[in-house]
Amino acid sequence: MRVVSGRMKFAGSVLAIALAASLSTAPLAHADDLDDQQAALNAESARVQQSLEFVDANIAKAAGDLVVYQGRLPGAQQALLEAQGRVASAVKEAEALAARLDLAQQSKAKITEQLENDKQKISDTKKLIGQIAAQAYKSGGVPTNVALLFGSNDTGNFTDTMDLANQAMRSQNAAMTKLTQQSATNVNSQARLAAVEQEISDLKAKADAALEKEKAARDDAAAKKAEVDKLIADTTRLNSQLQAAKPGIQAQLAQVKAQQDAVAAEISERDRKLREAWLAEQQRIAAAAAAAAAAAGQAAPAPYVPPASNPRSNFGLIHPVPANIPITSGFGWRATPPGTIDFYGQGGYMHTGIDFGAPCGTPVYAAAAGTVFSAGWGNDGGGNRVKISHGVINGDSLTTVYYHNTSVVVSSGQQVSQGQLIAYSGTTGNSTGCHVHFETWVNGQAVDPMGLL
Repeated sequence: MRVVSGRMKFAGSVLAIALAASLSTAPLAHADDLDDQQAALNAESARVQQSLEFVDANIAKAAGDLVVYQGRLPGAQQALLEAQGRVASAVKEAEALAARLDLAQQSKAKITEQLENDKQKISDTKKLIGQIAAQAYKSGGVPTNVALLFGSNDTGNFTDTMDLANQAMRSQNAAMTKLTQQSATNVNSQARLAAVEQEISDLKAKADAALEKEKAARDDAAAKKAEVDKLIADTTRLNSQLQAAKPGIQAQLAQVKAQQDAVAAEISERDRKLREAWLAEQQRIAAAAAAAAAAAGQAAPAPYVPPASNPRSNFGLIHPVPANIPITSGFGWRATPPGTIDFYGQGGYMHTGIDFGAPCGTPVYAAAAGTVFSAGWGNDGGGNRVKISHGVINGDSLTTVYYHNTSVVVSSGQQVSQGQLIAYSGTTGNSTGCHVHFETWVNGQAVDPMGLL
């Protein structure tokens, strides 16, 4: 990747780290799918690292990681809030089940107590019936405690008003009726007890499940909080690291800019001389034709007028790498996102070429026929590079540059044909990964190669 600014549009890598101003910065990606969001963050991280290729690789990676961390932080914070909400819901559910279980157990205790009371009443009634029957059988009389059924202890009155046998029978019938009612009540209480015991069993199972759910929710919330805490810590650490490195980065950028300005000046001056020489030759040819016409007594030809610029038609460039290699970074101005650190101080940077995502070792070909005027290692951050002058055609000069190669197979001064192998791609110089950075300079100015290919 190469950058330009100023009158020559050669800014030399204005580095804009996509670095949020606060921990609450919104994520760079708004995709619904988490995989898409992560892919978008990774792409933004790669873009940031590419923009920092003229800086130490560790700094570039830190900036890229910071983009990812800050992009993930809002989602992690939202996940933490949702996890905490699940904990609250689980706690509420467990508390409600515990309250219901307590009520059910209280109900069971009351029913059990009632059953015990009913059992005693049934026993007393059965005993009374037995006494009535035994007394009537033995003596035809009524035992003294039968008076309990009639509210009187004066048994002498009975013999004056009714037959003792009939009275005993009625007493026994009344006792039997009472026993039947008590037995029915007992059966109902037994059924209620069974229902309550089943309810208690069900509630205990639900309560146990609710407690497990609560524990899982708490564990999940703890994990989410740990993730958020780590993202915040990593973001703070990387931000501090980059802020501390800022003076050194700016000094390095100033050096890189000076080197790249020199390259821009070299290309501009070389192309200017070529165009001037070409124009002088065209004017010489026109003057010679005019002189020949005058000597022959013919009318003077029309004055020479330089043709309109049309570099695409004039040079007919081909892609410098195989057709299946994608373009990973285009040409043009890259604005610094609001709230980010702009190390160069111009609000963005100018990417003066295009990057092909070529794996290391991919063949690199001359985009057009020309003369190699620089080959091998350079001190402009481009590593092993090749610079080719394609001369002047119809008034337009063209220079192409190929940066970051693993190796170069041509030499300075060599004539090359279009499509000839000139290098193998790599990641030499200030580069964060294998790629081919390709530049086109028309009439001394960097232009978008896609307009010429």
